[in-house]
Amino acid sequence: MRKKFYTCTFVLLILLICSILKQQNNVAHADTTATAGTVVVATTNTTQTTTSSTDAANEAALKQQIDDRNQNIAQLQQEIATYTALADKTSAEANTLQKSIKSLEVTRKKLDLSIDLAKKKIAATTQDIKTLGNDISSKQSNILDNQKALGQLINSMAQNEQISIVGTVLSKGSLSDALQVIDQISTVTSSLKKSTDDLSQAKFSLETAKTQNEVKKNDLVKLSGSLLDQQKLVNITQQQKNQLLTDTKSKESNYQKIVADKVAKEAALEKDVYDFEAKLKYKIDPNTLPSAGSAPFSWPTDNVKINQFFGKTVGASRLYASGSHNGVDFKASLGTPVHAVLSGVVLGTGDTDLTCPRASFGRWILIKNDDGLAEIFGHLSLIKVTSGQRVSTGDIIAYSGNTGYSTGPHLHISVYAANSVNIQTRPSAACSGKTYTMPIAPVNGYLDPMLYFPSYNG
Repeated sequence: MRKKFYTCTFVLLILLICSILKQQNNVAHADTTATAGTVVVATTNTTQTTTSSTDAANEAALKQQIDDRNQNIAQLQQEIATYTALADKTSAEANTLQKSIKSLEVTRKKLDLSIDLAKKKIAATTQDIKTLGNDISSKQSNILDNQKALGQLINSMAQNEQISIVGTVLSKGSLSDALQVIDQISTVTSSLKKSTDDLSQAKFSLETAKTQNEVKKNDLVKLSGSLLDQQKLVNITQQQKNQLLTDTKSKESNYQKIVADKVAKEAALEKDVYDFEAKLKYKIDPNTLPSAGSAPFSWPTDNVKINQFFGKTVGASRLYASGSHNGVDFKASLGTPVHAVLSGVVLGTGDTDLTCPRASFGRWILIKNDDGLAEIFGHLSLIKVTSGQRVSTGDIIAYSGNTGYSTGPHLHISVYAANSVNIQTRPSAACSGKTYTMPIAPVNGYLDPMLYFPSYNG
């Protein structure tokens, strides 16, 4: 009776084993494979323990380097913010030769700090790329190890596939021996699943590291470009200082004459342009323009502060012959990055100072958008785009400056109905015998930029 009971129990165990094996893709394994698998796991755990200790020490050292690096960068950023505020203050007060020179010197100091910051960021990004490269190599090595271990495990199982699990169980002399076989099969199956999961995770980590590496490489290209721009801006600032000292012969009286001459030139040019534009005829089709308040534009500077709005403002009646300001002036110290407010194509760039200094936009960019608008960016120090180039919203297209007729560094933006504006070259009323090249539009072709910018609460 007892023998019959054991026989029935064995039959049930065999059926259970067959069911489990079928669900696990008929994976079979012999005693020797299970034992070998156990040894491999133990060896791996020992290696991982040693490696983990080394990795922990390396990670701690790397974390300290990163913390030190970030602290230095944060300190530089704070110094730049201090000098930016000082540059804004001194430029606003630059109504004498001495104060103008001081403003340029403060701007130079800010730009020097910006160069140091760019260099540190480049070094940091280069180190990040190197670290990610090492990480990628390590992950690739781990994948190869996992693939090799998995292949060995599968090969061992395939070699033993012909061994009957039922026969193996029945050959055991006792129930405990049979259960041991079942336990060994379970161990091998778990090892196979873990190896597969590890391989999958390693591949995912590798792809993530590669993506991060590409991002860092792109950051490095941008930072390198920014460094070159800052170095150019330093040269421009020094040239402006040298030119100012040359023109004034370091005398305040000469400086005031230059200021008066600049005001007179601007008034003559502004009147000439306004009179010409007033004669132009243009009928605006509202259907070709974005709806007012739809805010298709993004802000042109990172920190938004508006000094003068569009239309008949107090400042406009004082500064312009027409009594009306044809755009919006943004507060922007020399060297502030200027962003495209909307995607479009560069219709042209220019510099009115080349033929009639201190009388108009100075360095400018005209961009035609995809939605029926166009805008000019004026008084720039450095232009980063060329005619015909396509730009996207947010791209750095220039750096702000103090070129043309400007009482201090700032960014001027005028917005037009795109079909109303074109670039023309005309004789200059301000500089006899000279010409000027700049965007021209009928008076009603100018639009209030604030209709298309986000809500401003400054």
